[in-house]
Amino acid sequence: MKNCVKYVALGLTAFVIGMTVNNYAISNVPSKIAVVDVQKVVASSSQVKALKADREAKIKDLANFVTTARANVAKETNATKRKELENKYNKELNAKRNTIQKDYAKKLAAIDKSISAIINQKAKAANYEIVLAKGVVLYGGTDITSEITKEVK
Repeated sequence: MKNCVKYVALGLTAFVIGMTVNNYAISNVPSKIAVVDVQKVVASSSQVKALKADREAKIKDLANFVTTARANVAKETNATKRKELENKYNKELNAKRNTIQKDYAKKLAAIDKSISAIINQKAKAANYEIVLAKGVVLYGGTDITSEITKEVK
């Protein structure tokens, strides 16, 4: 019987402590939350548009390179030289493709960093405690997408 009373008292104490911690955690929830539609900001960025146009131009040049390489390989009549030529062009193609991809990724990361800095700056200026992606939030938060979009352009 004494053990039963001890367990009930221990359980009741744990419950009270848990409720106290829960109430404390709820009271510290930030009151100023902003949301940003990051995809919309990125899509409207002139930097991203220029980067995509540049990448498309480079891919077009790469396609022209492939066409020229195929024509040169087709002209070759010696099978050994044809195989060597194919290998040479494949190496060049892979090197060019890797360069384009690395350059694109590097520039895209820089743009992403710039956009994140703008979001951070605007959030601090408006005293927002948390900024979330709009796709994550079902309800609530102040939408600051238009402000960020204006700044990013």
